[in-house]
Amino acid sequence: MKRTETLFMIFTILFSAFYYDPTLNAQNQKKTKPKISFTFDDGSINDIGPYKLEVWNQMLLDNLKKNNVKAVLFWTGMNKTNDKGNYVLSSWNNAGHKIANHTYSHPYFSSKKISLDDFKSELLKNDSIINKYPEYYKYFRFPYLKEGNTPEKVNGFRTFLKEKGYRNGHVSIDASDWYIDSRLVKRLQENPNADISGYKKYYIEHLYNRAVFYDSLSRQMTKRSISHVLLLHHNLVAALFLDDVIQYFRSKGWDIIDADKAYHDDIYKQETTAVPAGESIIWSLAKQSGKFENVLRYPAEDGEYENDAMNKLGL
Repeated sequence: MKRTETLFMIFTILFSAFYYDPTLNAQNQKKTKPKISFTFDDGSINDIGPYKLEVWNQMLLDNLKKNNVKAVLFWTGMNKTNDKGNYVLSSWNNAGHKIANHTYSHPYFSSKKISLDDFKSELLKNDSIINKYPEYYKYFRFPYLKEGNTPEKVNGFRTFLKEKGYRNGHVSIDASDWYIDSRLVKRLQENPNADISGYKKYYIEHLYNRAVFYDSLSRQMTKRSISHVLLLHHNLVAALFLDDVIQYFRSKGWDIIDADKAYHDDIYKQETTAVPAGESIIWSLAKQSGKFENVLRYPAEDGEYENDAMNKLGL
């Protein structure tokens, strides 16, 4: 584990103690269970390692069904307007999960190379792919959670979303599940029979650690327990271990709720004024307040924070 990561974990612990607000009713806090929902970004149409697309995608859907959980799939449409893309979208739609917009080609909106008009076109092009599905859901998630690098782009696209009847598909809990998945897939490509139990443990603990951090941060800012939205990806690690994740969170006293219900929380109606804009809504609000600089890192989540720890574990 890097020295910076160790220091960050220490800061997280100190943060929970130092910023404890005695005006919060401790008894009510205990009675109010934290709530979490699941959303999945991108949408893959690939066979992965020894798993065919139809197998691992169904595994993921079965894990959600087993736990009576409804999610949102934030879809990117580029190179997926084919039978495999239609299969994934139809399977999620038919299972009762929402289908939302994640742009057509997953561009980096905070890049100087991407104009406001370019980004508007990305939404519209992808909308034409997903709007035919009954579970079509007019929420938009920014790729990389980056919402623009100039006031003109930030405010211009927010106005565009409202004009098109869209809402921002914010997350409150961000994580590096994609990085864990990339290392798991690499291991299975090298050896389809490899022991992957270590990846399961790391994945579960990583997601729980990030959830506890963002929940603590949100409680300090809002003085209440919000309905969390967790950003995951449509990938193999989720297909293999989502049921274990859900059971672990429940064992720790968390309620699992449907993602569209989580979005009823007023926290997701808020807009921050910082430019560049983006990251988790909780991270953004904390950054804007100026009160939590000692526990915020940038980028908020990234593979670099997990690299050394996974190396030491041989993962």
